Amino acid sequence: MIKSGKQQMKNKFGQYFTPEIVADFMIDLADIAPDSNILEPSCGEGIFLDLFLKKGFDNVTAYEIDTGLATNFSNVKYESFVTANIKEKYDLIIGNPPYIRWKNLEDNLKQELVTNPLWSKYCNSLCDYLYIFILKSIELLNDNGQLIFICPEYWMNTTHSVSLRNCMVANGFFEIIYHFNETPIFDKVTVSTVIFKYIKSRKKAERIKVAKYYVNQKLTVEVLDKLKDRKPFEDADFIEIPQFKQNERWILQTAEIQKELKNFEKNCRKAQKTSNLFALFDDENKTEFHTIGEYCDIGNGLVSGLDKAFQVNGDPLNDFEKQAIIEVIKAKDLNPYFPNKYTSYIYIPEGLSLEEVQEKYPHFYKHFSSFRHDLEKRYQYNRKINFWEWVFLRNFNLFSKDEKRIFVPCKERISNKNHFRFSLVDKKIYPTQDVTAIFKKPKTRESLEYIVAYLNNSSIFDWLKCNGIVKGNIVEFSEKPISSIPFRPINWGQSEEVELHNRITTLTRQYIEKKENALLNKINYSVNQLINT
Repeated sequence: MIKSGKQQMKNKFGQYFTPEIVADFMIDLADIAPDSNILEPSCGEGIFLDLFLKKGFDNVTAYEIDTGLATNFSNVKYESFVTANIKEKYDLIIGNPPYIRWKNLEDNLKQELVTNPLWSKYCNSLCDYLYIFILKSIELLNDNGQLIFICPEYWMNTTHSVSLRNCMVANGFFEIIYHFNETPIFDKVTVSTVIFKYIKSRKKAERIKVAKYYVNQKLTVEVLDKLKDRKPFEDADFIEIPQFKQNERWILQTAEIQKELKNFEKNCRKAQKTSNLFALFDDENKTEFHTIGEYCDIGNGLVSGLDKAFQVNGDPLNDFEKQAIIEVIKAKDLNPYFPNKYTSYIYIPEGLSLEEVQEKYPHFYKHFSSFRHDLEKRYQYNRKINFWEWVFLRNFNLFSKDEKRIFVPCKERISNKNHFRFSLVDKKIYPTQDVTAIFKKPKTRESLEYIVAYLNNSSIFDWLKCNGIVKGNIVEFSEKPISSIPFRPINWGQSEEVELHNRITTLTRQYIEKKENALLNKINYSVNQLINT
């Protein structure tokens, strides 16, 4: 469920309430008779119950754990759906199940899950409260019964939900999925949401209808009607995809794109074979393809806590102060392959006393003093931080290495672009907190130019759009998601591959210097020869 604005206290039950037009849309997806047996496992304020009554459906049962909700309805059982001893089977189960991370669950809810056989069979402490609602609903459906839920979409491709997905594949199929990328369906919640219709059946439909809507605006009845009728309009895509398979991420892309992605992963595959299909999704990087994390060191940028206070303002400086300047790059100044500019920041070494700072860095001390009030309100990371110091110098030793590096924004919006911004950056240039840095490991023979060309290739964009950490239209580039990107290393025993590597390296250097599109086209052609053949 999704949280309404009037809920100010901690939402221990994961309650987020469904707008009426969305609930009405979901009910209209059901193919049921007036006397069908219907269940809503977490009815919240009762919007689905109210609509069912208005539409003439009388055989509706609902569960709600919060006794303060849906008090105007006589068909609500005030007990936990998770532990309820339900003997009936249902033709339709519909609603907006709660979703809470395990770590955020109340102790009594955790205890319910620990003793639940479905949870024990399919889930673990990385799973979400949502999962048990899907699993138990499938168990309670009649043959050919329908499950229609609205929920976040992250469980469709995460590692720890593979058992849930396998259960769904084994027991039925999806008829249709609506994907709402950044559409604000719920109050004060930013999440990529899906509405799905699932049929419990031994027979399988061959394909799933998918509708995608991209607009960051509240839904209207008109938009929902167009989506339901599959009428083409701007900001919506309508595709059909193959039914999902076991042991795979669920990707809402056409069969052609899925084939391209699998071929890309195949060309990054390690020489040794594995018989375990789960290896592709193992949290411990036991993947069957090479990854960037095996060939590169990755670190998130430095945190000042107040960037404007650390930017050099042009005042005259003494020798100590000139030596206390570092060049940094912010995310806004990155392009594919090369940055726009560097910015001079102040970095005074840690451990100095106030008197030493005043003596050695008088101009900087005066500068910082004008921001002192705000600087002293910064998050302290469980230690005392002087107002002239950076709050978190994470990975500082890595960034101080005397070698070039690749920078990429920590978060990249992709709604209006088809590329990322991996930039090749000079030595001793530092990233701020909105940038992640990539360095070659000592054992890596591939050039940094080859790696930056590879990362800027369209295949990487397509793969991350489907397999990366994507929230709404924003792809995250922290250490873990970058580490997981499939990598195509060079077979140094094959002269053709070595020649391609050297050609890509040379072309990349030329492109960074000359900025000519003809060179960029040659780079992409050469990279594609390695990763798409």
